[in-house]
Amino acid sequence: MHEEARQYDASHIQVLEGLEVIRKRPGMYVGSTGVRGLHQMVFEVAGRAVNEVLAGRAGAVDIALTSDGGVRVADDGPGIPVEADSDDGSAGLEALLTRPYAWTDLGGRHNAAMSTFGMGPCVTNALSSRLTVEVRREGVRWVQEYTRGVSPTPPTDTGPTVGSGTTIVFWPDPEIFETTECSFDVLAQRFRELAHLHGGLDISLRDERSPGGPRAERFWYPGGARDLVAFLGARAGVPVHPDVIAFEREDPRMEGTVEVAFQWSESRQEGVRGFANSLPTPEGGAHVAGFRRGMTAAINAYSREMRQRAAADHDLDADRIGQGLTAVVSVKLDRPEFRGATRGRLVGDTVRSCVADAVREHLGAWLKGHPDQGAAIISRMCQGTRRD
Repeated sequence: MHEEARQYDASHIQVLEGLEVIRKRPGMYVGSTGVRGLHQMVFEVAGRAVNEVLAGRAGAVDIALTSDGGVRVADDGPGIPVEADSDDGSAGLEALLTRPYAWTDLGGRHNAAMSTFGMGPCVTNALSSRLTVEVRREGVRWVQEYTRGVSPTPPTDTGPTVGSGTTIVFWPDPEIFETTECSFDVLAQRFRELAHLHGGLDISLRDERSPGGPRAERFWYPGGARDLVAFLGARAGVPVHPDVIAFEREDPRMEGTVEVAFQWSESRQEGVRGFANSLPTPEGGAHVAGFRRGMTAAINAYSREMRQRAAADHDLDADRIGQGLTAVVSVKLDRPEFRGATRGRLVGDTVRSCVADAVREHLGAWLKGHPDQGAAIISRMCQGTRRD
């Protein structure tokens, strides 16, 4: 054995604590040190503000890309408690910004999951060259500033204020990230999705960096997933039927709800987007599989009942049915289970069965209640079979 290996003992072990470990291995906490990780920094902070709105404690979230390269996230909630952890178990300001897992967005169907691993704003603080926070709470304005996750002073009382809320401004650390310039379009896509998945959630995004003047967009969609399918379908092609088919159902078997919206167009492409507790699931999973199963069962049962297919014809398969389909499948679960640390694929036989039952029953009833639109949908699928 090599002499150096013989001398290896506890003194050779390096122990990293607190935010130091995040700065040492940033990709483990935000996904990468490229643009993906940069945008995740925004979502780690915005997630807390969004959940304030969803809990009814705030009315809106405002995000701005500032002219000096920072990102400002503000909400009009009650303000983060400045003192140590409060009686209800919520983290105080300094714990939220410095202690891993002091706050989590993984718990339950009523929260929007935006954090990669549920660590929240402390990740952004650790990976920022500078971060400032302003809290307006109970008539007092508090401020604190951090440099690479460290603050020399506790929160400072700067005097009385009106209103309430929390504003966090951070500047991504150029020593860590390949670029510190966020993309307005990438952020807009995610916040648009989020506002659609939570009908009534109010988010504004503003870009103050452009010399030609600020660019701004507000995301507020009372129609939920139905509005998202209408938005996506407008780019997919001419619709086969005018109505977006949509429903939401709670099922105690899976301890959660499922919201589905879809529409067929003349396109040959399929676009099905799955979400679990507001997180995109690019690898699909149980909810998407259940959606396809339920849709296939409903379409084939209806086409047979309406005699739009001969008895000897084979059933339409999921690929055929999916041609020209734009769909959103969103489940919100008390205890979601994912395959892999990045939560890209939802698992669970119960979720699959519940979504399949809901889609089969609702689509079957919708087709019977809209015979003209139903006939147009089935006719296009059958014509495609004959062409092949």
